[in-house]
Amino acid sequence: MEARISFSKNGETPFQQLLGHNKEILEKWNALSNVLSEDSLLSADLKEQIRRSLAQQNQCEYCKAKGKPNLSKLDESTSLAAAFAEVMLKTNGSPGNSTVQLLKITFTEQQISELCAYICFTIASQWFGAALGLKP
Repeated sequence: MEARISFSKNGETPFQQLLGHNKEILEKWNALSNVLSEDSLLSADLKEQIRRSLAQQNQCEYCKAKGKPNLSKLDESTSLAAAFAEVMLKTNGSPGNSTVQLLKITFTEQQISELCAYICFTIASQWFGAALGLKP
């Protein structure tokens, strides 16, 4: 497995070993990742489908290798959330009022906040992997 920089000795996965050149960043990144990825106001499964959807767009081969969205799990709310994630990506994080208003039909404001935080964190993670040439 190659990357554009060497892997550190810190971290359990290749992604973490790239972050591990700065142990404090690795620890805080992992802590935030764990909080955002677990069941909360949004299910962990919904978030995983968003991660998979974004991975196909973000040029991170490591992330893409974990699979495409599972179409059997794309219920209405998951499909809406995944579509919103793609809009966030295509608009550089500025989806517009009408798009957010559509979310309010299905999601609470608290869920929308969690959704946006998860999407932004996931994009950052995938861009980090892509920038450093992380391979599966």
